[in-house]
Amino acid sequence: MDNKRLGKALDIMRLAEEAAARPGGISLVQIVDTFGVTLRTAQRMSRALEEAFPMVQTRTDKERRKWWQLPDSRLLHLQGIRDSELSALEMGIRRAERDGATTEVAALTSLRNRLLATMPPTFARRAEVDAEAVLEARGHACRPGPRAQYSALVLGAIDNALKGPFTMQIDYAGAQDAAPRSRAVEPYGVLFGMRGYLIAREIDNGGKYRHFRLDRISRASLLQDSFVRDPGFDLGRHAAKAFGSFHSDDEYGPVEWRFAPAAADVARTFGFHPDQQVQDEADGSLTVRFTAGGWLEMAWHLYQWGDVVDVIAPPELRILVEAHRRSDFPSLP
Repeated sequence: MDNKRLGKALDIMRLAEEAAARPGGISLVQIVDTFGVTLRTAQRMSRALEEAFPMVQTRTDKERRKWWQLPDSRLLHLQGIRDSELSALEMGIRRAERDGATTEVAALTSLRNRLLATMPPTFARRAEVDAEAVLEARGHACRPGPRAQYSALVLGAIDNALKGPFTMQIDYAGAQDAAPRSRAVEPYGVLFGMRGYLIAREIDNGGKYRHFRLDRISRASLLQDSFVRDPGFDLGRHAAKAFGSFHSDDEYGPVEWRFAPAAADVARTFGFHPDQQVQDEADGSLTVRFTAGGWLEMAWHLYQWGDVVDVIAPPELRILVEAHRRSDFPSLP
């Protein structure tokens, strides 16, 4: 199904929602207002609604206006709650908290929890994470610290491609490219950190997952074809191969750090890696072990700890840290 047909299908589902939610149904004029379409398009949508939902009921009022009503909305209930709807609820709760409206806070929180309870756990967790992202994008949350600047148009195209999933075309300038060149790719996800990367497989260039720096993508657009995602790919497991967002097979391996007793309590509160193992030593120090790559990003982080951490492994990372660590750096609070 191409993008245009998918958009039309989604509009019919939304129209069915409106026909089920409004006590008297929905008219052509209301379809025009709700969807921002012409009268002719509204007529086509109403006919498509009748074809997709045979149970829809129609009536004509005294002013000869036709109305469409969907009395059986059980199919619509299976859709759950959309990310944008959950984020709107979260924003409403926060506004009510700021205004001191405790009754509204309790009611909205109860509604949010009840809606999430009707969803499978995986979908509910995804919706909660996406709601946090929407809150951040709308200015109700922030992540301090330096970050690269990315094109909103590029990020929007990637988001739409991932939802398909659809293949996409990107104009990308690699480290050895004098100018951007077009590549057709299958997108699998995005990693954000000090730099952001699009994880994708380049079509007709092997099945290897590549990391395209977002700041080097000058243009991105959707192609007409969808693709079948590799069922063995898991974004979380893929991301865990690196300490940050930079991936390198040459640097992947066991990592071991030992924090001095003075820093053990603070280090114990950190999540350095999803698969970390923490061990309390007899002298009060703390050992952290995990497997990942990205020595430079590890070194950048360890510099913040000053002289209260020793790198046991890998030796290449120990050289990076020891060469630049200064004991007069203030350690991480």
